[in-house]
Amino acid sequence: MRKMAITQKSASKPEKKKLSDGALMDAYSDAVTNAVQKLNPSVVHIEVRHMGNYGQVAAGSGSGFIFDTNGYILTNSHVVNGASEVYVTLFDGDKHSAQMIGEDPESDIAVLKIEARNIRAAKLADSKSLKPGQLAIAIGSPFGFQYTVTAGVVSALGRTLRSSAGNLMDNIIQTDAALNPGNSGGPLVNSSGEVIGVNTATIADAQGLCFAIPINTAKFIIEQIMRHGHVRRGRIGIACQNIILNGKAVHFFGLESEKGVLVIGTEDGGPAEVAGLYEGDIIVELNNQVIETSDDLHKKLQEGLINEITTVTVLRGNKKLNLPIVPRESKRTVQARTDPNYRLSGLRK
Repeated sequence: MRKMAITQKSASKPEKKKLSDGALMDAYSDAVTNAVQKLNPSVVHIEVRHMGNYGQVAAGSGSGFIFDTNGYILTNSHVVNGASEVYVTLFDGDKHSAQMIGEDPESDIAVLKIEARNIRAAKLADSKSLKPGQLAIAIGSPFGFQYTVTAGVVSALGRTLRSSAGNLMDNIIQTDAALNPGNSGGPLVNSSGEVIGVNTATIADAQGLCFAIPINTAKFIIEQIMRHGHVRRGRIGIACQNIILNGKAVHFFGLESEKGVLVIGTEDGGPAEVAGLYEGDIIVELNNQVIETSDDLHKKLQEGLINEITTVTVLRGNKKLNLPIVPRESKRTVQARTDPNYRLSGLRK
């Protein structure tokens, strides 16, 4: 009997349909358009007036966005810092006087409040999930009714940028979505129309370099401002400078880094003087965490260390000392009535 060979055809995978360049551009355009339509009603134009010493009035402007339907608005500190009057124009053209709730020049974040009804709050994303290459859209309202939109990608994450207050801001988003004049304080959004950052700066001499504060950082600052009117930070009362230690000292003390912070002066009666720090001491650790620069020291002195016994490790001559120190709160002025129980919906864990 003749055997018949039975062959089974393998199931072929369906071929992916390739989109034409035109279709890809249409999809890109739709993503940008949809995101802008979601956010536009929440974006605001901000006008500020500064009174001079002799009665002159200087004006400035920027952008911002509503993050809470109770009328709370997020913008840059450098947009409203020192303003005697602040006015906000909404998407529908209504103009309102704004109250300064608080600002933090060190992170370039400020919170304003207006009394308005039927306003729409922007949805805040989780900036921890950002990846280089994803769509980034910068929206601003530099001239009131005329909203500007630029689109690009997240170019890089984790950048550092020095604020107008002089300190380093960490985890800054770099994007090639150009920031137009007056866009400072406006939202940087993703393709879903959710805010991923607060537009803050552009480098004039470097084409295509624009920066935004991650929205997770802004969430933390918002909560602090809403509770206290400012961001609580600690201080130990020293003047200092960054130094590089010689290799022998690094080996002798068994240090993890060749960098440290040299104490060049202490505040009378301040935490450092009380703890026994002297001019010439070199700070290398705080609570067993390596300190390489004065920026590291400022970052470590956060709210949780205020009025708490902390250990500062210093090099003094041929000795490595662990000294107990109690950081105090940096002096800030509370600018408005605050809510100690405020919770921002969607606040990062």
